[in-house]
Amino acid sequence: MEYFVHHGSIVRKIWGKSDTVLFVFGGASAEFALNKAVDWLYFTGRLPADPLGRLFSTVMYARQIVFSGNEDALRAIDKITAIHVAVENNRGAKIPDWAYRDVLFMLIHYSIASFELLERKLTEDEKQELFDVFYRMGTRMGLKELPVSYPDWLISRQLHLEQDLVKSDYTADLYKQYRKHLGGFRFFILKESQKLVCPPIVRKMLKIDSFSWASPLLALYKLGRVLRLDGAIKSLLLPANYKKEIRALDVDADGDLGGLRDL
Repeated sequence: MEYFVHHGSIVRKIWGKSDTVLFVFGGASAEFALNKAVDWLYFTGRLPADPLGRLFSTVMYARQIVFSGNEDALRAIDKITAIHVAVENNRGAKIPDWAYRDVLFMLIHYSIASFELLERKLTEDEKQELFDVFYRMGTRMGLKELPVSYPDWLISRQLHLEQDLVKSDYTADLYKQYRKHLGGFRFFILKESQKLVCPPIVRKMLKIDSFSWASPLLALYKLGRVLRLDGAIKSLLLPANYKKEIRALDVDADGDLGGLRDL
């Protein structure tokens, strides 16, 4: 079978570990809250009603595509496009192209930042390989003005950060919802982990300093992985509603998810 991402790819290594995917989730939750197009997610009512579920589903779609056969992955991308077209039809307006690019760019950035935080620095070739996967997702969705290489993406990413983020009433409301759904302790862990992977401009807009209590906690967690205690630690830190899904995030880099049955 031909796969959307070949076996042994660094992209499979990044997206095959729950630790990395959870940091992608954490960082994206901060940037989502600042995005100027977040009102589109409020339009359906799904984001404020279940912010964790909505963000988690976005991350899970990307992960499903990474581990699927080529045809299944293309069908998943087309399904994402169809869902958004339906929302556009209901609202009678079109989601701006830059908003789609923002989400794609988020997934690229937080994939790199999370893996480098937890594992090691990526080579330039590995970063290009990661970029290529998400570039193919974007072109399948029909997105325009996509950068064509990782160096070009770095420039586009910075422009998007400068132009497409704003601290608004939606930002404040989303963080209230995060706290409501996570509880005080887990909300604290979320905010501290965001400091470790979010770009400086995001931290500045959210008024969070660069020091994070998650740094020493992360060192202890890495020790826990060596001692095989990471599962117990994650069980304490993560919402009970998502423990089953989070346990299923750990996949061997050469494995696959068996099509789209989980979507």
